[in-house]
Amino acid sequence: MCSALVPERTIDVRHITAPMRHSLIFDTFERLTPGEGFQIVNDHDPWPLFSRFHVAHPGELGWDYREEGPDVWRVRVCRTAL
Repeated sequence: MCSALVPERTIDVRHITAPMRHSLIFDTFERLTPGEGFQIVNDHDPWPLFSRFHVAHPGELGWDYREEGPDVWRVRVCRTAL
């Protein structure tokens, strides 16, 4: 379970070049302890990223859409386990 009470970082990737987006997001996730999270803001549905997380970190991911387009997507990502 991820705590909603802990202040979290927001990563707005709309102005970051595509090759840098996933590495920034994965690096941020790697530094989380269970229960911590961050929000991703994007200009499209980051569903492919969700799929990559499940391959790289099976059973460790919480993924919650907070806003679903059409212009802005916000997703809360949290680490549920190590």
